[in-house]
Amino acid sequence: MGRVEYSPLFETRRCRGRFIYRSFAISLFVAICFIWHYRFSHITKGEDGNWAWLGMLASELWFGFYWVLTQALRWNLVFRQPFKNRLSQRYEKKLPRVDIFVCTADPDIEPAMMVINTVLSVMAYDYPTEKLSVYLSDDAGSQITFYALLEASNFAKHWVPFCKRFKVEPRSPSAYFKSLVSSGYPTDPSQAKELGNIKKLYDEMEKRIEDATKFGEVAKEARLKHMGFSQWDSYSSRRDHDTILQILLHKNDHNNSKDVDGFVLPALVYLAREKRPQYFHNFKAGAMNSLLRVSSNISNGKIILNVDCDMYSNNSQSVRDALCFFMDEEKGQEIAYVQFPQTFENATKNDLYGGSLTSILEVEFPGLDGYGGPLYAGTGCFHKRESLCGMKFSDQYCNDWNSEDDQFKEANLQELEQQSKVLASCNYEENTLWGKEMGLKYGCPVEDVITGLSIQCQGWKSVYYNPPRKAFLGLAPTTLPQTLVQHKRWSEGDLQILLSKYSPAWYGFGRINFGLQMGYSVYCLWAPNCLATLYYSIIPSLYLLKGIPLFPKISSPWFIPFAYVIVGETTYSLLEFFFCGGTFQGWWNDQRIWLYKRTSSYLFACIDTILKLFGFSESTFTITTKVTEEDASKRHEKEIMEFGTSSPMLTVLATLALLNLFCFLSVLKDAILGEGDIGAYETMGLQVLLCGFLVFINLPIYQGLFLRKDNGRLPSSIAIKSIVFALGVFISFIFT
Repeated sequence: MGRVEYSPLFETRRCRGRFIYRSFAISLFVAICFIWHYRFSHITKGEDGNWAWLGMLASELWFGFYWVLTQALRWNLVFRQPFKNRLSQRYEKKLPRVDIFVCTADPDIEPAMMVINTVLSVMAYDYPTEKLSVYLSDDAGSQITFYALLEASNFAKHWVPFCKRFKVEPRSPSAYFKSLVSSGYPTDPSQAKELGNIKKLYDEMEKRIEDATKFGEVAKEARLKHMGFSQWDSYSSRRDHDTILQILLHKNDHNNSKDVDGFVLPALVYLAREKRPQYFHNFKAGAMNSLLRVSSNISNGKIILNVDCDMYSNNSQSVRDALCFFMDEEKGQEIAYVQFPQTFENATKNDLYGGSLTSILEVEFPGLDGYGGPLYAGTGCFHKRESLCGMKFSDQYCNDWNSEDDQFKEANLQELEQQSKVLASCNYEENTLWGKEMGLKYGCPVEDVITGLSIQCQGWKSVYYNPPRKAFLGLAPTTLPQTLVQHKRWSEGDLQILLSKYSPAWYGFGRINFGLQMGYSVYCLWAPNCLATLYYSIIPSLYLLKGIPLFPKISSPWFIPFAYVIVGETTYSLLEFFFCGGTFQGWWNDQRIWLYKRTSSYLFACIDTILKLFGFSESTFTITTKVTEEDASKRHEKEIMEFGTSSPMLTVLATLALLNLFCFLSVLKDAILGEGDIGAYETMGLQVLLCGFLVFINLPIYQGLFLRKDNGRLPSSIAIKSIVFALGVFISFIFT
């Protein structure tokens, strides 16, 4: 009898055009080496520009080194394709339980309606409902959020069967109703009638929740209807309260666990872990670890999905997609987590703030996947519970999808709640391995990254899957200050990783692929990029004023490598952006944000990291607001840059923009009046070009400073400070 042919549950294909790209990258590296040689061989230039020359050398050494690191992200791209039909054929009756964690931390900037839309979207996955459990971690311990979840648990009894009956996509009610405006309402009379009823129920629920939010408290009648509100009797503040845990839906609660069609709904649990002022709560990592322990006592799903509260499910098949990787008979054993991209529904056509992270999600993560898997991005990620809880991978490891733990099958819900509360207490982790070798790691604002790195260093691999229909959609920042703050938090956290025991440079050495080490290092070195970028943004423009060249003249053979790197890298960057589905204007916006974050977000990330290193400040976790004023939203839709608030980062950007403008206008004046040496302009062509580029890319800042009258312009305080700073530097340099 012949051997049955193995049919994998997923396939991996390599990116086309690898030879062409690698040939181009090698040629570009040769040109970079020529630039380094030019700097070293001409290091004894005139005394006036000698220090500036050394600074240019240091900057170009850094740019070249960093560029080499980034090649790990583009050298070996792979793309994945799961086969859900094969999964259904082989494992439909053996599908594992899945626990879904939704995290929220502040009801003021993460509104309750947004949170429950995310919860409802994951409750309605195309998956056996008796094998789904959804947990909401509310780190603010908000009664409004609990009330909203209670309302959602009742609405789910209508929403989940409606989604499955009519195969609705997306399964966030808010997103679905919004999509009907563009896609059109259903023509089927029965669906249209049910849709009308569902929409009415949703609108009524939304009004009740928004009324509670508006008044800042839950109506007394609503509180009396559910005993769960009594758990707030111990509540003093967000930082001081007992564990609040309520199982709202569970299959053991026979009177309240079924939908209107009589089918069991997914389990639904609310958790606000205990908080005390004397205990450090470890931000989102602490919340996730509490969820890990509590869920192990209630449902104990083998697979865990975690999503941020603003990232609703946009694809009801995502669980099955992920399971194709985990349950593959040959390669699934070694896979610890499956990372989906963090995509956004509110990005404008030309992505004004670069919030779509196009190159990272479409190119760099597939590049990491070619070396053992992407980093853990903190949301939209499916995990094996075992790997997330610290288990090491070995060749003897074997998935046993049939060993479901049903010891709590007939548990009393009140007893289950009481047992589980202990697991979310402040002192539970004392003298344990939680936060060190178990669960998410502590001690860093980007705990997700070090957790993923630690898992990979335990021998596991990860997978990146970017489906045609995006798995999750969230909200990207809609103002420049929000964007800069977000990048500051990311880059600061990554730099702290570099300086910690979890640095990929030594923690990953010998444990993960060298290409993956390089890939992690790219992100860990985001912040130090500020130094070379700031130097290039200031010194060449200032030295135009004194007529001191810092680049070879156009007629020199040494000009060729500079021109090749500039033209080659710019052309490749543009083509890569087009490959990812972007527009030319989108690419230009991406270049602008690239400059802005390197000269502001990364600078302040470096400063804060140094202060923390010497004990002058403590770690904080900044949540990006998800609420935008109506006028600002309209400007965002029109792709008008929003400044609005006063910020040190905006002051730095405005000062740099004005300084380059003053330098460029000075050179332009000399050229028009014939006061400059014509030969000097040929000698300093690249400097003039660089200064002109910096002026051109900063046009939105000049508009925000001098031309706009709306509330999104740069505040007058920033305009005054930046003009004074820029003029001060400009004048002092001329007279020194």
